[in-house]
Amino acid sequence: MPKSKRNRAVTLSKTKKKGKEHKENIVNSIRECAEKYSSAFFLGSNKVMQVALGRSDSDEIRPGLHKISKLVRGDSGLCFTNLSKEEVQRLFNEYEEHDFARTGTTATEKVELQEGPLDQFTHEMEPFLRKQGMPVRLNRGVVELVSDFVVCEEGRPLSPEAARILRLLGKKMATFRLHLICRWSPDEFEIYREGLEESDIESS
Repeated sequence: MPKSKRNRAVTLSKTKKKGKEHKENIVNSIRECAEKYSSAFFLGSNKVMQVALGRSDSDEIRPGLHKISKLVRGDSGLCFTNLSKEEVQRLFNEYEEHDFARTGTTATEKVELQEGPLDQFTHEMEPFLRKQGMPVRLNRGVVELVSDFVVCEEGRPLSPEAARILRLLGKKMATFRLHLICRWSPDEFEIYREGLEESDIESS
């Protein structure tokens, strides 16, 4: 049985935002999960997760894990679990969560506020709302919209101001889903991303 590389020292001097100790704790936690297959999710710095897994076959903690490291990019995370392949796929396919849309997201509907009092906002919010472009004023301590205001139009990308206003209104326009990119086990490595082959990872 190959010797574990989990305790190998790593250099994290290039990642300073949350401190070396914090990042080393993440690296150690990921490596422990890779050894024990406990159920856990890791979301955070891609570079830290890559270091934890190993970025080449010479520093990977388990044989073949550096291939996953090469796919940790963008909005990625790691999932360690003892569940079967079929169960994991089912859970990922079924998971769906509504969330607040970010700047640039396409609006799914038109949102328009009518002239009059905005009882959902306290008077302290009036300056902030005005900064978002809303035509508001204080009327006896009540935030009031002095004219109809269109927050967003269906099919058009959200501005930063529109995204903030929708969050304040509790209006969720985004759907959060999980997509499997690849899967690793001691005896198998499988890629789910369409158009990507294992040879592409080895050459990158």
